[in-house]
Amino acid sequence: MRLPLAFVLMTTMIDSMGIGLILPVMPALLREIGDIPLSEAALWGGVLATSFAVMQFLFGPVIGALSDRYGRRPVMLWSLLIMAVDYLVMAVAQAFWLLFIGRIVGGIVAATQSTAMAFMADISKPEEKAARFGMIGAAFGIGFVLGPLLGGLLAEFGTRAPFYAAAALAALNFAFGYFVMPETLEEERRRPFEWARGNPLGAFKHVTGNPELRRLLILFFLYQVAFFVYPAVWAYYTEARFGWGPRMIGFSLGAFGIALAIVQGGLIRLILKWLGDRGTVIYGLCFNFFAFLFLAFVESGTAALLFTPLTALGAVVTPAVQGIMSRLTADDSQGELQGVMTSTVALSMIISPLIMTQVFAAFADEGARYVLPGAPFLVSMLLMVACAVVFLARPPRGASVKRGSFGR
Repeated sequence: MRLPLAFVLMTTMIDSMGIGLILPVMPALLREIGDIPLSEAALWGGVLATSFAVMQFLFGPVIGALSDRYGRRPVMLWSLLIMAVDYLVMAVAQAFWLLFIGRIVGGIVAATQSTAMAFMADISKPEEKAARFGMIGAAFGIGFVLGPLLGGLLAEFGTRAPFYAAAALAALNFAFGYFVMPETLEEERRRPFEWARGNPLGAFKHVTGNPELRRLLILFFLYQVAFFVYPAVWAYYTEARFGWGPRMIGFSLGAFGIALAIVQGGLIRLILKWLGDRGTVIYGLCFNFFAFLFLAFVESGTAALLFTPLTALGAVVTPAVQGIMSRLTADDSQGELQGVMTSTVALSMIISPLIMTQVFAAFADEGARYVLPGAPFLVSMLLMVACAVVFLARPPRGASVKRGSFGR
């Protein structure tokens, strides 16, 4: 399973890289296409980013349900092939509407993270699932680091070069997967595709019909909203608080991404071994509470820079919760569950920036009664408290669920 595992992790990394790879050239590309000022280009950039996240929200359960019906292999391979073509279309686009369609298609096919998670669930013993899910998080973290770095380097060859590179990566990984990726979902474990459960509302309704899964999904959502404070306001916060420029901001995000990959790719195995799933979640929530508190009030740029990679030590909650939820779900519904979780992450990516940037604007303005650029981190800190309350709350009587019972 080493080569198939490498393929799945590479697919996750390419999904992550594909977003960051094109970010450095988007302002120049948008101004090039429309001959517009930077302020207007930023508005278009926001539309493109939001459309990508919305498509992931809408199609996460669909892609997951399709993989429960037709298997993991065809869904992942077709998604990669479409992704390669999509990047080529964006590479030659000469109009905003074509870029817009490209981002919509990209958001749909990038929702294959749910299938990657379902693959991990297929090949893992119950006690291995959280650590395996952590490997997906590590691959995402590596892509988060490499994407902007490669995008910035390739931008020297023109605004279209990163798109061609992303297309080539997707095509090469498709070829690799075609030869090494087996099907891990046997025929007897497949279930018919039902639109009532494949659409986001239907899938959420079905998953949350289980009280224990509903409680954990609420926790997962609140945690994602809190954790997305980093990409939402980090660049603005560090400039306002420490006067950092693009290079220092990029360096700090790179350090965070590397630390995230180390924690979720390896260190989490030790933490799970020492603390178990439940203890790992509690540890992660407590660590993040104090990390957000520190970032809210720190005044030294050096201290913030040294602390930034350490914040990744709290990034163990997501794989631990995913492991618990996966064990509560039947084998023929793993794709559906992971699709719902992918949609939950996408919804968080839509909501968190709206909340965090508004809080930042309110407290970073020079005319504010109390100037505190780190105020968004206090919001995230309070969300950690809410997560702990949800996690530690006792389930209702009669809500206990046998392992793997959901979905049958």
